Amino acid sequence: MKGVQFLVAFVLLALASKLVSASDPSPLQDFCVAINDTKDGVFVNGKFCKDPKLARAEDFYLSGLNIPGNTSNQVGSMVTPANVQQIPGLNTLGISLVRIDYAPYGGLNPPHTHPRATEILVVVEGTLYVGFVTSNMDNRLFTKVLHRGDVFVFPEGLIHFQFNIGHTNAVAFAALSSQNPGVITIANAVFGSDPAINPDVLAKAFQLDKNIVNQLQSRFWWDNN
Repeated sequence: MKGVQFLVAFVLLALASKLVSASDPSPLQDFCVAINDTKDGVFVNGKFCKDPKLARAEDFYLSGLNIPGNTSNQVGSMVTPANVQQIPGLNTLGISLVRIDYAPYGGLNPPHTHPRATEILVVVEGTLYVGFVTSNMDNRLFTKVLHRGDVFVFPEGLIHFQFNIGHTNAVAFAALSSQNPGVITIANAVFGSDPAINPDVLAKAFQLDKNIVNQLQSRFWWDNN
Protein backbone atom coordinates (compact mmCIF):
# COMPACT_ATOMS: atom_id res chain seq x y z
CA MET A 1 0.00 0.00 0.00
CA LYS A 2 2.83 2.37 0.86
CA GLY A 3 4.40 1.57 -2.48
CA VAL A 4 1.20 2.59 -4.27
CA GLN A 5 1.00 5.85 -2.29
CA PHE A 6 4.61 6.60 -3.12
CA LEU A 7 3.97 5.95 -6.81
CA VAL A 8 0.91 8.24 -6.83
CA ALA A 9 2.86 10.99 -5.06
CA PHE A 10 5.73 10.62 -7.52
CA VAL A 11 3.39 10.89 -10.52
CA LEU A 12 1.69 14.00 -9.09
CA LEU A 13 5.05 15.60 -8.40
CA ALA A 14 6.18 14.88 -11.96
CA LEU A 15 3.00 16.42 -13.37
CA ALA A 16 3.37 19.48 -11.15
CA SER A 17 6.95 20.00 -12.30
CA LYS A 18 5.69 20.11 -15.89
CA LEU A 19 2.93 22.57 -15.06
CA VAL A 20 5.16 25.10 -13.31
CA SER A 21 7.48 25.48 -16.29
CA ALA A 22 6.57 29.02 -17.38
CA SER A 23 9.33 29.87 -19.82
CA ASP A 24 11.77 28.29 -22.24
CA PRO A 25 13.66 25.24 -20.92
CA SER A 26 16.84 26.01 -19.02
CA PRO A 27 20.03 25.51 -21.06
CA LEU A 28 22.41 22.71 -20.14
CA GLN A 29 25.50 24.60 -21.31
CA ASP A 30 26.83 28.16 -21.21
CA PHE A 31 25.36 29.08 -24.59
CA CYS A 32 24.19 27.61 -27.88
CA VAL A 33 24.68 30.22 -30.61
CA ALA A 34 22.09 29.67 -33.34
CA ILE A 35 23.18 29.00 -36.93
CA ASN A 36 21.27 28.23 -40.11
CA ASP A 37 23.94 25.91 -41.52
CA THR A 38 23.06 22.34 -40.54
CA LYS A 39 26.37 20.81 -41.63
CA ASP A 40 28.25 21.43 -38.39
CA GLY A 41 25.33 22.11 -36.05
CA VAL A 42 23.25 20.35 -33.43
CA PHE A 43 19.49 20.94 -33.34
CA VAL A 44 18.47 22.48 -29.97
CA ASN A 45 15.39 24.54 -29.02
CA GLY A 46 14.33 25.11 -32.61
CA LYS A 47 17.78 26.19 -33.84
CA PHE A 48 21.04 24.58 -34.85
CA CYS A 49 23.98 25.52 -32.65
CA LYS A 50 27.49 26.31 -33.77
CA ASP A 51 30.55 24.83 -32.14
CA PRO A 52 31.04 26.86 -28.90
CA LYS A 53 34.71 27.28 -29.78
CA LEU A 54 33.65 29.26 -32.86
CA ALA A 55 31.40 31.70 -30.94
CA ARG A 56 32.25 35.40 -31.14
CA ALA A 57 31.18 38.49 -29.21
CA GLU A 58 29.12 39.54 -32.24
CA ASP A 59 26.88 36.50 -31.68
CA PHE A 60 25.61 38.17 -28.50
CA TYR A 61 25.37 41.72 -29.85
CA LEU A 62 22.83 43.94 -31.62
CA SER A 63 22.93 47.67 -32.31
CA GLY A 64 20.23 50.05 -33.46
CA LEU A 65 17.57 50.01 -30.74
CA ASN A 66 18.24 53.73 -30.30
CA ILE A 67 16.77 54.34 -33.76
CA PRO A 68 13.04 55.26 -33.74
CA GLY A 69 10.75 52.90 -35.62
CA ASN A 70 8.61 54.14 -38.52
CA THR A 71 5.08 54.67 -37.17
CA SER A 72 3.54 55.92 -40.42
CA ASN A 73 1.21 52.95 -40.81
CA GLN A 74 -2.47 52.19 -40.14
CA VAL A 75 -2.01 51.49 -36.41
CA GLY A 76 0.63 54.15 -35.77
CA SER A 77 3.20 51.95 -34.07
CA MET A 78 6.32 49.94 -34.84
CA VAL A 79 7.83 47.02 -32.92
CA THR A 80 11.57 46.50 -33.33
CA PRO A 81 12.52 43.04 -32.04
CA ALA A 82 15.72 41.80 -30.46
CA ASN A 83 15.11 38.06 -30.26
CA VAL A 84 16.96 34.97 -31.41
CA GLN A 85 16.44 35.95 -35.04
CA GLN A 86 18.51 39.10 -34.52
CA ILE A 87 20.85 37.87 -31.74
CA PRO A 88 21.89 34.25 -32.35
CA GLY A 89 23.45 34.01 -28.89
CA LEU A 90 19.98 34.24 -27.32
CA ASN A 91 19.28 30.67 -28.40
CA THR A 92 18.32 28.54 -25.33
CA LEU A 93 18.61 31.56 -22.98
CA GLY A 94 14.84 32.11 -22.64
CA ILE A 95 14.71 35.89 -22.97
CA SER A 96 14.29 38.60 -25.61
CA LEU A 97 13.60 42.32 -25.99
CA VAL A 98 11.59 44.70 -28.16
CA ARG A 99 11.47 48.44 -28.71
CA ILE A 100 8.00 49.85 -29.41
CA ASP A 101 7.43 53.28 -30.97
CA TYR A 102 4.01 54.96 -30.95
CA ALA A 103 2.82 57.90 -33.05
CA PRO A 104 1.34 60.90 -31.17
CA TYR A 105 -2.18 60.46 -29.84
CA GLY A 106 -3.59 57.29 -31.33
CA GLY A 107 -0.46 55.21 -31.85
CA LEU A 108 -1.58 51.67 -31.02
CA ASN A 109 0.11 48.33 -30.47
CA PRO A 110 -3.09 46.40 -31.26
CA PRO A 111 -4.57 43.65 -29.07
CA HIS A 112 -2.31 40.62 -29.37
CA THR A 113 -0.87 37.71 -27.42
CA HIS A 114 2.53 36.11 -26.96
CA PRO A 115 1.89 32.35 -26.81
CA ARG A 116 5.28 31.57 -25.27
CA ALA A 117 6.14 34.51 -23.02
CA THR A 118 5.28 36.85 -20.19
CA GLU A 119 6.08 40.49 -21.02
CA ILE A 120 7.33 43.28 -18.77
CA LEU A 121 7.16 46.75 -20.31
CA VAL A 122 8.80 50.03 -19.26
CA VAL A 123 7.87 53.42 -20.71
CA VAL A 124 10.87 55.61 -21.53
CA GLU A 125 8.99 58.41 -23.28
CA GLY A 126 5.36 59.57 -23.44
CA THR A 127 2.11 58.38 -21.89
CA LEU A 128 0.49 55.01 -22.62
CA TYR A 129 -2.88 53.50 -21.78
CA VAL A 130 -2.21 49.75 -21.46
CA GLY A 131 -4.17 46.70 -20.46
CA PHE A 132 -4.80 42.98 -20.67
CA VAL A 133 -7.85 40.72 -20.50
CA THR A 134 -8.05 37.54 -18.44
CA SER A 135 -9.17 34.23 -19.93
CA ASN A 136 -12.75 32.91 -20.12
CA MET A 137 -15.09 33.01 -18.34
CA ASP A 138 -14.22 36.20 -16.44
CA ASN A 139 -12.67 38.19 -19.33
CA ARG A 140 -11.67 40.75 -16.71
CA LEU A 141 -9.90 43.86 -18.02
CA PHE A 142 -6.87 45.27 -16.17
CA THR A 143 -5.78 48.75 -17.35
CA LYS A 144 -3.34 51.44 -16.29
CA VAL A 145 -2.08 54.78 -17.59
CA LEU A 146 1.71 54.66 -17.70
CA HIS A 147 4.14 57.57 -17.69
CA ARG A 148 7.89 57.73 -18.19
CA GLY A 149 9.61 55.23 -15.91
CA ASP A 150 6.45 53.21 -15.18
CA VAL A 151 6.45 49.43 -15.56
CA PHE A 152 3.61 47.02 -16.37
CA VAL A 153 3.46 43.23 -16.73
CA PHE A 154 1.37 41.26 -19.25
CA PRO A 155 0.92 37.59 -18.22
CA GLU A 156 1.84 34.88 -20.70
CA GLY A 157 -0.74 34.15 -23.39
CA LEU A 158 -3.25 36.86 -22.41
CA ILE A 159 -4.55 39.44 -24.89
CA HIS A 160 -2.99 42.86 -24.25
CA PHE A 161 -2.43 46.25 -25.89
CA GLN A 162 -0.78 49.67 -25.56
CA PHE A 163 -2.27 52.97 -26.78
CA ASN A 164 -0.57 56.37 -26.88
CA ILE A 165 -2.87 58.89 -25.21
CA GLY A 166 -0.27 61.66 -25.20
CA HIS A 167 0.23 64.33 -27.85
CA THR A 168 3.90 63.45 -28.40
CA ASN A 169 5.72 60.34 -29.57
CA ALA A 170 5.94 57.52 -27.06
CA VAL A 171 8.61 54.85 -26.67
CA ALA A 172 8.65 51.70 -24.57
CA PHE A 173 10.95 48.73 -24.17
CA ALA A 174 9.69 45.29 -23.22
CA ALA A 175 11.46 42.11 -22.10
CA LEU A 176 9.86 38.74 -22.81
CA SER A 177 10.50 35.39 -21.15
CA SER A 178 11.32 33.53 -24.36
CA GLN A 179 14.02 33.69 -27.01
CA ASN A 180 11.18 33.55 -29.56
CA PRO A 181 7.94 34.62 -27.83
CA GLY A 182 5.78 34.66 -30.94
CA VAL A 183 2.98 37.16 -31.51
CA ILE A 184 -0.63 36.71 -32.57
CA THR A 185 -2.31 40.00 -33.50
CA ILE A 186 -5.97 39.21 -32.92
CA ALA A 187 -7.58 41.18 -35.78
CA ASN A 188 -4.96 40.08 -38.31
CA ALA A 189 -5.23 36.43 -37.31
CA VAL A 190 -9.03 36.33 -37.30
CA PHE A 191 -9.81 38.49 -40.34
CA GLY A 192 -6.54 38.13 -42.24
CA SER A 193 -5.92 34.38 -42.15
CA ASP A 194 -4.74 32.67 -45.34
CA PRO A 195 -6.92 31.06 -46.55
CA ALA A 196 -9.74 33.11 -45.07
CA ILE A 197 -11.98 31.72 -42.35
CA ASN A 198 -15.50 31.03 -43.58
CA PRO A 199 -17.38 34.37 -43.18
CA ASP A 200 -20.38 32.51 -41.73
CA VAL A 201 -18.19 31.38 -38.83
CA LEU A 202 -17.00 34.91 -38.07
CA ALA A 203 -20.43 36.47 -38.56
CA LYS A 204 -21.86 34.16 -35.92
CA ALA A 205 -18.87 34.39 -33.57
CA PHE A 206 -18.81 38.21 -33.58
CA GLN A 207 -22.57 38.67 -34.07
CA LEU A 208 -21.94 40.74 -37.21
CA ASP A 209 -23.63 41.02 -40.57
CA LYS A 210 -21.83 38.81 -43.10
CA ASN A 211 -21.22 41.81 -45.38
CA ILE A 212 -19.27 43.53 -42.60
CA VAL A 213 -17.20 40.39 -42.11
CA ASN A 214 -16.43 40.31 -45.82
CA GLN A 215 -15.29 43.94 -45.69
CA LEU A 216 -13.06 43.27 -42.68
CA GLN A 217 -11.56 40.19 -44.30
CA SER A 218 -10.78 42.05 -47.51
CA ARG A 219 -9.04 44.81 -45.54
CA PHE A 220 -7.00 42.61 -43.19
CA TRP A 221 -6.19 39.97 -45.78
CA TRP A 222 -4.75 42.69 -48.00
CA ASP A 223 -2.70 44.06 -45.08
CA ASN A 224 -1.29 40.61 -44.25
CA ASN A 225 -0.51 39.62 -47.83
